[in-house]
Amino acid sequence: MNPRISIVIPVFNERESLRELYAEIVSAFAHESVEVVFVDDGSTDDSFAQVRALYHSSRGSRCAVRGVRFRRNRGKAAALSAGFRRARGEFVATLDADLQDDPAEILPMIEHLGDQYDLVSGWKRERHDPFLKTFHSRLFNWVVRVTTGVALHDVNCGLKVYRSEVVRNLHLYGDLHRFIPVLAAGEGFRVGERVVRHRKRKYGSSKYGPGRIVRGLLDLLTVKVVTKYFRRPAHFFGGWGALFLLVGVVADGYVTFLKLTTGTTQG
Repeated sequence: MNPRISIVIPVFNERESLRELYAEIVSAFAHESVEVVFVDDGSTDDSFAQVRALYHSSRGSRCAVRGVRFRRNRGKAAALSAGFRRARGEFVATLDADLQDDPAEILPMIEHLGDQYDLVSGWKRERHDPFLKTFHSRLFNWVVRVTTGVALHDVNCGLKVYRSEVVRNLHLYGDLHRFIPVLAAGEGFRVGERVVRHRKRKYGSSKYGPGRIVRGLLDLLTVKVVTKYFRRPAHFFGGWGALFLLVGVVADGYVTFLKLTTGTTQG
């Protein structure tokens, strides 16, 4: 019998947090049968050993663990796609493995779906991240709202819930996981958001780097073409094309400035 809820969790070098995260999931779903799909995205620590141990210890329980392992790091979009293909639940939830997302938010988010939405994205209104990361995130979300018309405050929040038909219709590659609500809306699905709790990082370090700004803007260009101009490609090569070219040049200069002033080299 398939579980009602599948929880897909991309993992990259998060060995310290996995047992604690699983314990929180068990506590949050005391009266639900769920499956937890950990997708190890080429971790270089012993994250997958932790996943394997959780798989064996959870067999036969109401919170059964399943594991997927990539031989090399392929990125979050590929990890989510692999998890979505294996998810069997009526509802699918995603969250990050670093404990900054609270699994207790998932059931209220599923209730928020109701008959109104097909996808509900979390909104980390109060963030516990460094100032620069928070600033860039808010700027990025503003650009996405203005460009796409999808009125979310935190489009790239890792904590989301979906009806299963949504994930079956998503085609993710590159870094397009940042725009899942936009892609879903482009397919005609109803998208909403709910304020969620954001916690301070307990283990490890953020994978964030200023190079994501340029990549994010280039991916936004891709998403705009796919969702609006795919059937009318000639319409793109007008005002929007010029605007994105200008934004890309400015963003590239900004990232170069950040690297020179902060010594950041992470991409």
